[in-house]
Amino acid sequence: MWADSREALADLDLPDCDRVLDVGCGTGELTRVLREESGGTVVGLDADAVLLESVPGPVVQGDATRLPFAEDAFDLVVCQALLINLPDPEAAVREFARVASGRVAAVEPDNGAVTVESTVDSEPRLARRARRYFLDGVRTDVTLGAGAADVFDAAGLDVVSTRRYDQHRTVEPPYDEAAVRAARRKATGEGLATDRATILDGETTPEEYDALRQRWREMGRTVVAQMQDEAYERRETVPFFVTVGRV
Repeated sequence: MWADSREALADLDLPDCDRVLDVGCGTGELTRVLREESGGTVVGLDADAVLLESVPGPVVQGDATRLPFAEDAFDLVVCQALLINLPDPEAAVREFARVASGRVAAVEPDNGAVTVESTVDSEPRLARRARRYFLDGVRTDVTLGAGAADVFDAAGLDVVSTRRYDQHRTVEPPYDEAAVRAARRKATGEGLATDRATILDGETTPEEYDALRQRWREMGRTVVAQMQDEAYERRETVPFFVTVGRV
């Protein structure tokens, strides 16, 4: 994220922030960007202590819905790809607003609008089907990005802006190890096997899942064959929405 442009972060007013909190920071991808763009202190917070080991300090272990900070402790509170994983995103945004004196921001994807282009003809179609099956079994709003402004409004924030940022993930020769591993997972069906329980939590039947996995593995073998000829290319576009609210 943010390797090509950071224009969508402009309304966070990062250069003017003395203290910033990155909630659900994970391994610190956004934290590092915030530290580069801000002249102040950026604190990373996550519930997972193991993930925090990858983030240089200052970091704090904590819950996004019960932040261990006083009111108005930060100029800006921000999260990335967090609200889509929470059963009550509005409760989290209210907590963000409690500890923010200025602004709250969320960088959230619309996972229902992801697109895939590929030199393997069947891959875009199968990717759409797999995503539809998977999202049907997820119990949180994984399309929240485009509607985050409504969550902010419900939480009592004045929405400043919403900007779209498209993250492009490309695979092309020469292939790195991550691309090779992804191809192998497709050829073996390992990725779909990992998601089986979630998929079947929706309306997808075991027979539909098995049929998809069979076609997915066939597609994966074609991917591997094209990679051996250095002919495989793939482009995935994930739309993110940067929503900024004023406390």
